[in-house]
Amino acid sequence: MRTSWVYKFIPLALIWGSSFFCIELSLEWTTAVGVAFWRTALGAAAMIVITYSLGFRLPGKLKQWLHLLVAGFFMSAFPFTMYAFAQQYTTSILAAILNATTPMFTLLATFTMFRAQKQNPTAIIGLLVGLVGVGITLGIWQGFGASEPIAIIALLLASISYGIGTPYIRRYITPMKLPATATASVQVLTSAIILLPVYLLTGPLFIAPPTIQSAGALVLLGVLGSGISYWLFHQVVAAAGSAVAATVTYTNPVVATFWGVLLLSEGLHWYEPVGAILVLIGAFFTQGRRLNFRKTKS
Repeated sequence: MRTSWVYKFIPLALIWGSSFFCIELSLEWTTAVGVAFWRTALGAAAMIVITYSLGFRLPGKLKQWLHLLVAGFFMSAFPFTMYAFAQQYTTSILAAILNATTPMFTLLATFTMFRAQKQNPTAIIGLLVGLVGVGITLGIWQGFGASEPIAIIALLLASISYGIGTPYIRRYITPMKLPATATASVQVLTSAIILLPVYLLTGPLFIAPPTIQSAGALVLLGVLGSGISYWLFHQVVAAAGSAVAATVTYTNPVVATFWGVLLLSEGLHWYEPVGAILVLIGAFFTQGRRLNFRKTKS
């Protein structure tokens, strides 16, 4: 496997790890759905400009747009909304830790939905270890600690959504061999289209006047965290596979904890890093075999 994807993986990890901090600040300006909508709309605008400036065009076939619409729902519209909603009730650090369960749900999706990988004992052990890690992270012996159960459910649903969307991209979109800029553009554009009516119909468009911090965070969340990041992500999926691409979530807790403690003054319970380590170990073991979608018929 060529390692050129590593140079795209590293900035992707830094961008997505920082997105939880940006979500927290963006929620000072708009609603959870508003955060999800504006980050996709801004991301789409940025990526469309980049696509055409590089001499590429958006996909021209309806089938391509439909597959990217599905990817947009699972990879952007739904999880972005769930993360923003959850971070109203819990910390950005916990959100990032639970985001690290994504590789485990990716593996489950490949087992059950895409049938691209046979079960193996190492992967099953990884899933069990990761499940224990999630329980410790949440402090389940004390009723989820200070975290609201609804926030935990939302965060896990977001990880499940990513777990479905990542192999879906590898299975249906990567074989199209479209430019990564074009796939990223349409993915976030269709997400914004999905979210727009929900945003307009579910409450106030903004909840407070913008500040430099909240507006700047939302712009960064859109352009970098939802636009350029998916450009990088599609390149990593194409070069290294969905299993490797999903491991970007391993780095999120480290980056998010740095920003959460340093700039948001968030507290860190002793059991959260302990559980996070087990989640990462479990996620690592679930990657025991490389996925091979080429053996699966369309």
